[in-house]
Amino acid sequence: MIGSPLIIAEAGVNHNGDLARALALVDAAVDAGADVVKFQAFRAEGLVTEDADTVAYQASNTGQDNQAELLRALELSQDDFETIAAQCAKVGIEFLCTPFDVAMTADLVAMGMKRIKVASGELTNLPALRHFAAFDLPIILSTGMATLADVGEALEALEEVKETVTCLHCTSLYPAPIETLNLRAMTTMAEAFDVPVGYSDHSLGDHAAIAATALGASVIEKHFTLDRTLPGPDHMASLEPSELRTMVARIRDTAKALGDGVKQPTDQERETAALVRRSWHTRRAVSGGSVIAAADLVLKRPADGLPPAQSPEGHRLIHDLAADRPVTAADIE
Repeated sequence: MIGSPLIIAEAGVNHNGDLARALALVDAAVDAGADVVKFQAFRAEGLVTEDADTVAYQASNTGQDNQAELLRALELSQDDFETIAAQCAKVGIEFLCTPFDVAMTADLVAMGMKRIKVASGELTNLPALRHFAAFDLPIILSTGMATLADVGEALEALEEVKETVTCLHCTSLYPAPIETLNLRAMTTMAEAFDVPVGYSDHSLGDHAAIAATALGASVIEKHFTLDRTLPGPDHMASLEPSELRTMVARIRDTAKALGDGVKQPTDQERETAALVRRSWHTRRAVSGGSVIAAADLVLKRPADGLPPAQSPEGHRLIHDLAADRPVTAADIE
């Protein structure tokens, strides 16, 4: 049976710069049954110029037009991340953080981070990818906004650790309209690069994540928030805690439903088959020693006689059989 995908509850910046809210997000991810809770580590000063415009969805969702000002309000400190990592360890969920500043990576690893998540915006930052590879940890690579060639170049930069890389298909819109999701691109990447694939879902609802699971995603990442009406760039495209819990349960069920691909009946089906499949029965009483004729036979349920493919017609009956009785191999010569 194929295992359930690794489910990453993406808290992202939905803490709005508030440590208490970040810790509440950790608890909500645990309650939902996620495997991992993920945040984003950055310093606006080192990430964006002072006069950079906000992305369209950021401007639409926040009303802000300056990206540096927006991001500064969403920063968490190193002490904050240490507190979050300790809380994750305490409550039993994996701590993960996307480092937008490569200098922060070593500290995050020291806090207990077991893998490195690369954001879609960093896919073409080949120097950063090489830096991440040096940690020799599993890498989850989001591929929003990318062509297949872009993904190939990123994997070349990660060549030394390629066996640890999982590529996440992603549409970098918040929320992403359903017609933009192109889930089959996940399969395309798997075939092109021979790497595990998954899906980072920015669409509304959970049905795309469930469909991606059915297509073979080994990782599912989904934004969540404590309250979708909170101000901020990502809340609108996020699940609330009860919805996250439902999504996790549905993904687990979907993974179970996929099975191992071997076409065979279950034990319970075998029991059912014995009662609903037909076998050869006597249409009328037949005397022992007589040769069974077609007129003596009928196919009826249950399947406790000879199967339809093994007609007893033309065989000699060893002993008397009353009408409506199964004809078995022990009854004929």
